[in-house]
Amino acid sequence: MFGFGQLIDILKHNPKKIVFTEGNDPRILEASSRLLASNFLHPILIGEPDEIYQVAGDSGFNIRGSEIINPKDFPDMEKMVEEFCEIRKSKGITPEQAREYLLQNNYFGTMLVKMGYADSLLGGATYSTADTVRPALQLIKTKPGNTLVSSCFILVRPSATGDNEVLAMGDCGINIRPSEDELVEIAEETIRCAKVFGVDPKVAFLSYSTDGSGHGEDVDKMRNAARKTKERNPDVPIDGEMQFDAAVSPKVSQKKCPDSEVGGHANTFIFPDINAGNIGYKIAQRMGNFEAYGPILLGLNSPINDLSRGCTATEVYSMAIITAALA
Repeated sequence: MFGFGQLIDILKHNPKKIVFTEGNDPRILEASSRLLASNFLHPILIGEPDEIYQVAGDSGFNIRGSEIINPKDFPDMEKMVEEFCEIRKSKGITPEQAREYLLQNNYFGTMLVKMGYADSLLGGATYSTADTVRPALQLIKTKPGNTLVSSCFILVRPSATGDNEVLAMGDCGINIRPSEDELVEIAEETIRCAKVFGVDPKVAFLSYSTDGSGHGEDVDKMRNAARKTKERNPDVPIDGEMQFDAAVSPKVSQKKCPDSEVGGHANTFIFPDINAGNIGYKIAQRMGNFEAYGPILLGLNSPINDLSRGCTATEVYSMAIITAALA
């Protein structure tokens, strides 16, 4: 089962560069100092070098060896402006407008990933999810075959035997009310993400109904999405629509869906909407003693992830490892 050691081993064999768009934030600097000491992930800090070194010094963080880039004096800015205009040519972006965008750390950092200066990006310690996702959608864009960006949370709970219990939950942070076909895409991306974290996915499409016990448009949506996902991924155990108790309790599953290959053993959960997903992962986190990692953004051509504005330095460190390992 999942441990951060697995992801660190991946990075040790193939070190990556990660952009931090808020290079002067003390939490980012503390996480960067830990990463620099470990030497498996190289941080790129966006901001004014003198200010970053001042904050790091005042906070007692050693960031020697980090790469600091100020958009105002980036030597390849003209090349970046040209590529930005090409990417956004359908919107009629002029070079002057491009430069204005690229003086914003979130757009500049995203272009560093787009142009190959870095492998991944982590932002959002001081601004909204939308300010992380918007540049990613405009510049990095979704992978071929994907129509949307989604997200999942990885929830980890240590057990007495030493093996971590690991669950994947999607989409808990991006899509408010996904359609039937969007749920299929969300499920497939969540399955891929779960596998990175050592989960052998057993996927439950959650509902207030199990196997036709309830009726309604939302029930039909989850049932149809589960069927379509199963047709596209015949080797993955997938079932739904399914109530949460039937998904996780073998005893309940025997009563409600005795023939299900997922019932009672689900570890990957697809929620019908963001309300259910956000509530569900937070119940697991706060009352089930799970550690929650995410939202992990899915469906993009390169790994771009978002932090909570209330994040700690430890959470920044963990999310940086997760983000870079997905590269």
